[in-house]
Amino acid sequence: MTTTARPSLPRPPRATWWRHFEIPTLVLAVALYAAWAALLWWHRALPAWLLFLLGGYLGQLHFSLQHESIHAMRHLPRWLRHAVVWPPINLWLPYPLYNRSHSAHHVNFHLTHPQKDTESVYHAAHAWEAYGSLRRWVFGANQTLAFRVVVGPWLRLLKLVRSEAARLRAHDLSHVRIWLVHALSVAPVLFYVTQVCGMHLGTYVLCFVYPSMMLGALRSFAEHRWSDTPHARVAIVESNLVFGLLYLYNNLHHVHHRAPTMPWYEIPIHFRRHKAAVLAANGHFYYRGYGEIARRFLFRPVFEPVHPRW
Repeated sequence: MTTTARPSLPRPPRATWWRHFEIPTLVLAVALYAAWAALLWWHRALPAWLLFLLGGYLGQLHFSLQHESIHAMRHLPRWLRHAVVWPPINLWLPYPLYNRSHSAHHVNFHLTHPQKDTESVYHAAHAWEAYGSLRRWVFGANQTLAFRVVVGPWLRLLKLVRSEAARLRAHDLSHVRIWLVHALSVAPVLFYVTQVCGMHLGTYVLCFVYPSMMLGALRSFAEHRWSDTPHARVAIVESNLVFGLLYLYNNLHHVHHRAPTMPWYEIPIHFRRHKAAVLAANGHFYYRGYGEIARRFLFRPVFEPVHPRW
């Protein structure tokens, strides 16, 4: 196994009141919900393409905030940390299920494992052999950026439905309460969308939920690959402020996996100060931005879907 240098993690910053009470994250959350409510209220004044872009951006930003609450915001009590991001404006995924699934993903030794890594898009060789030709084609096409962004969200929904249906067929009712609470939480969101703001549910799905999932698929597309060294399985994607804020700097993904509790606003500072050491630690698994990823992998596979080891 190759030994690579690892960046030393920074000492915890001196505690300040605004850092202790997570003020940057709380301000961002308030701004997000206000922008979401305003965009829905004035949606008729906007062209469809702009509603699609803004709705998707706000939906994915909310998903990024949920991700932040899983790892960071540690000075807040757990109930408040969860309450800040609980409103299911993206409708489809209950926060407790995302919390459990993503926490399992952070076992770095299991990264990219087809069964143990909950976010892996690799397939085990024995499973691949059992697939039909159509399924192989779909999973192969899913390694291209164009397919992953456009069709990938529906594959993700299908995977969730199949997983939950299998749980019910096995008489496992452990998720029923989660889904009931989720349904009760979705109800006021849909009331505001359809009754208060007068937006059709289909419009909300197509202009908020779907583009949000597309942006999520863009972020995760190239952030992991197989390597013998766990830290070399996690990418760095440098980008501009628009995407940095959208993903709360989770695009600097190796930094996040090395220090999961580091607040989003400290990640780019750490990366700038330790860039050479970070890239040495992850084997220079690096992209200059999402434009580079699109140029290289829009219609070409980012990797073979069958895992080379597991």
